[in-house]
Amino acid sequence: MGDRILGGVCLVVALAMAWAAHGYAAEISYEPVGPRAFPTLLAALMGLAGVWLLVKKPAHGVASGTPVLAATSALDWKAVTLCAASCLIYTALFQTLGFWLATSLMAVPVGMAFGGTLKKTLLGGVVMGLGFYLMFDKLLDVVLPTGVLSFLLGGR
Repeated sequence: MGDRILGGVCLVVALAMAWAAHGYAAEISYEPVGPRAFPTLLAALMGLAGVWLLVKKPAHGVASGTPVLAATSALDWKAVTLCAASCLIYTALFQTLGFWLATSLMAVPVGMAFGGTLKKTLLGGVVMGLGFYLMFDKLLDVVLPTGVLSFLLGGR
């Protein structure tokens, strides 16, 4: 039953996101896609996930109505708290540190919350942060803050 409730909530939020994004328009159109494409795409993906949660059958060997977390393992509140705190710190330091460094640093505690080692999560964070920065900034031409590393990344 918990999956179906989550599916319904996802579907309602997706519809609200799509409705809100419908009115997004740039004052000066310099991009072919426009500002409503990304939130509309996210709403569509969230809506599809919500529908899937509403119609899927329970996992094999799990009684109908048993929440997924109860069927697999207990919720690790320490990991959830670590991830939430990392996201809050990430948003607070995003402009100052810049996208690449803030993303790299946020990936470390989140990766460790999921059982990664310090060395692997640090390496993964650096690769992910730099990779996403290059993809968004260079390939998609999305301006991201460079922060304290502006001298290395061509500062914007």
